Amino acid sequence: MITARQSRAARALLGWTQETLADKARVSLTALKRLESESGLEVYESTRDQVRRALEAAGVVLLSTERGHGVLLVHDGGDKKR
Repeated sequence: MITARQSRAARALLGWTQETLADKARVSLTALKRLESESGLEVYESTRDQVRRALEAAGVVLLSTERGHGVLLVHDGGDKKR
C-alpha cells in the first residue's frame, strides 16, 4: 500500500505536480489530494492502486520495511513533462 509520504516523495523525484500524477493515474485531483493528506482521510484502495501503478510505470520503486517506508527512482521513464 502506498503512503501519503511515498506519493509526495515519488512526485518530487519525478518532478510531477499533483495534477500530472492524477492525470497519469487516471484519478481525480481530489482523490489524489486525499491520498497525499496527512489527515488520515479515507481513500479507495483502487485509487491507491492506480497511483502506485502510475508511479511504478515511471520508474519508481516503493520500499517498505520494518524500519520504514521510502521510494527509489530506478530510471527516468523518459517523461520530462511536469
